[in-house]
Amino acid sequence: MTTERLVSGKAHDEDQGIDLSLRPRSLKDFVGQDKIKDNLSIAIQAAQLRKEPLDHILLYGPPGLGKTTLGHIIAREMGVNIRVTSGPAIERAGDMAAILTSLKNGDLLFIDEVHRLSRPVEEVLYPAMEDFFLSWVMGKGMGARSVNLKVNPFTLIGATTRYAMLSAPLRDRFGSIYRLEFYNLPAMESIVRRSATILNVDLDAGAAREIAARSRGTPRVANRLLKRARDYALVLSDGKVTKKVALEALAKLEVDPLGLDDIDHRLLRSIIEKFSGGPVGLDTLAASISEEADTIMDVYEPFLLQLGFLDRTPRGRTATPRAYQHLRIPPPNKEKDSPQAKLI
Repeated sequence: MTTERLVSGKAHDEDQGIDLSLRPRSLKDFVGQDKIKDNLSIAIQAAQLRKEPLDHILLYGPPGLGKTTLGHIIAREMGVNIRVTSGPAIERAGDMAAILTSLKNGDLLFIDEVHRLSRPVEEVLYPAMEDFFLSWVMGKGMGARSVNLKVNPFTLIGATTRYAMLSAPLRDRFGSIYRLEFYNLPAMESIVRRSATILNVDLDAGAAREIAARSRGTPRVANRLLKRARDYALVLSDGKVTKKVALEALAKLEVDPLGLDDIDHRLLRSIIEKFSGGPVGLDTLAASISEEADTIMDVYEPFLLQLGFLDRTPRGRTATPRAYQHLRIPPPNKEKDSPQAKLI
């Protein structure tokens, strides 16, 4: 059974006073990802001038960077409905066919975790994406019959954290492919200040800078830390989030100055202390800290790689000298620990 939501872009534009979401509502309000915004703006204007749907769009990158938000913004900018679902929720080819036949002319279909679509579901998508035509086989054996059906022109927006896991035929059918990058510090400060305004949080400049610096370049993390700092200020201070209050709240959450939390520290320490700095396989590392391998790969590794604290090698993960320095652990003496040194 599929899980999906239908959102009207036009209705949302008329209801700005009710929507209290922290998500930006337009490309102009969307902070960062300037190259992607510029390209999307041109594509949207061109599609509107031609009075045609947008080309299919693929958005990929680490979680929390705004893929779903961009999908809703594109729908609002185009003035069309957006139907939201996810790859694991579409179990059968018939489920996909039902969704596609319900789309109106120009509608957007947003599929999160698009890399997790099953092969039979993908097979239904291929002709729909290229020719807006459905073709699939119902039944088995002598009772099997082919079903062909036209669908309204639509735009598919796929979102994924695992670009490499998309099958080549599906990947090649997207007209525009964009990678979302981690945000820089000025962009993160703007996001924190904007969210504070929406949440009516009294936030000073020093606090905004501290929260932004520890948000891993990810808006979702920034909003979470801001809310926790707000709670701390309401309960243990006068309600104003100053730099001092923010630092105390972040210390309670065990978020260090670079944004690494308890799990990041456990992951690095496990490589260093349990496996002598690596290399260690992903599954072994996941078992050593009681985390899922997919969670480590999708959530924690991208930022640690960005910081230069972790290396991926053919033999497994290794901790870099920067990781030792950050954790204040003496780096290993390779000459002393080498097999030749032990024989002497």
